[in-house]
Amino acid sequence: MKTLIYGGIAAFLGIIGLIIWFKPFLNIIAGIIPIMLILGGVFALYIGYDEFKSAPEQKGCALDEDSGDKIKDCEDEITKLKEEVAVLKENKG
Repeated sequence: MKTLIYGGIAAFLGIIGLIIWFKPFLNIIAGIIPIMLILGGVFALYIGYDEFKSAPEQKGCALDEDSGDKIKDCEDEITKLKEEVAVLKENKG
């Protein structure tokens, strides 16, 4: 119950303070926005650079000895699916 009362008092005093010092509040906000944009932009550049740097590693560009088997398995599965689609088209028509 104390927390509720103290929270209400703090909110009331905050509203009163905001009304009294509205112009300085806007000056502070106007000063914070460019700084936040600069920091956000630098952070986004860092994240983008990090993703760009690690992109070839994540895509799996390097072929290993099992790649030929994987490709053959995928081609076989594609062929089976194409045959199944052809059968379904014939049954529908």
